[in-house]
Amino acid sequence: MSGVELSNVIKKYGETQVIHGVNLSIEPGEFCVFVGPSGCGKSTLLRMIAGLEETTGGQIQIGPRDVTRLDPSQRGVAMVFQTYALYPHMTVAENMGFGLKMNGHPKAEITEKVARASAILRLDEYLKRKPKALSGGQRQRVAIGRAIVRGPDVFLFDEPLSNLDAELRVEMRVEIARLHREIGATMIYVTHDQVEAMTLADKIVVLRGGRVEQVGAPLDLYRDPDNLFVAGFIGSPAMNLLPATRSEGGLSVPALGSDTLKMPVPSHLPEKLVAGLRPQDIEIVEGDTHTVEITEALGGVSFIHCAAPGQPKLVIEARGTHIERPGARVGLKPSAQAVFLFDAKTERRIR
Repeated sequence: MSGVELSNVIKKYGETQVIHGVNLSIEPGEFCVFVGPSGCGKSTLLRMIAGLEETTGGQIQIGPRDVTRLDPSQRGVAMVFQTYALYPHMTVAENMGFGLKMNGHPKAEITEKVARASAILRLDEYLKRKPKALSGGQRQRVAIGRAIVRGPDVFLFDEPLSNLDAELRVEMRVEIARLHREIGATMIYVTHDQVEAMTLADKIVVLRGGRVEQVGAPLDLYRDPDNLFVAGFIGSPAMNLLPATRSEGGLSVPALGSDTLKMPVPSHLPEKLVAGLRPQDIEIVEGDTHTVEITEALGGVSFIHCAAPGQPKLVIEARGTHIERPGARVGLKPSAQAVFLFDAKTERRIR
């Protein structure tokens, strides 16, 4: 079990720089998730750790070793891709043990390691089947088993659940979390799905444009975002981010339908601000300031999309089975204690 250390890591394609001086420490046994929108550099960074992309500048260390210039086979990592990449003519057992076979390991050792990985992933009854006889989730478990058999220092996952349907994604998320708990290995996982990030990670690295925006435990990022990007990205549904201005009586947030939100706003703050409110921190009340546009009724909770005339749309989380119909007029009661403030110009959090 080894940790991973990135020191001022840079990646360029010709004159175009896509990774900008990333510094990151991943502890041994930690489950670290790289998350961000498409094109943020998360898969590129993972492939640099794997050795599949050349590192233009900086240093990558796995355990005590500088692996920056080593071939992928020398780094002690195993990678699980979005596509399963299984050999269709081989059985599950043969697919899982193929890498060891190619490296000349004894047959008895291969059998033992495949059996151990199979037991962990609950694949015993499928060992003699070929990939075409497996579901998508089972195929992905075989791909993970192939990585386990290699006994790597670090597991790397590149959006491994993207090809699965919603139900299988949830099932495989639980499987991967259980796998990490059982084998205790260092794992680095790439996803654009922040729900996956929140449910799997010990540590989340939020990336944008090849730069690290914030690093922390899932709930730390949720409760204490550093900037507008992290605030809007972490949390589902996303935080409502609303234009606001500092006023003498508190905070003016026109999108909330009230002139002033009574809360302390120091006079030294910039006049133009952004107010952030989670959907659960705004209550639907009697009134006619907002029009309901869409209601997502999920059973015990509903997400109500509404807006005041000429203002940004808001999402409100409502508990219970009462459903606000599209076109209904409602009022809003925000919790002033739950407001996050951001500088509209720099997008940095004001604490």
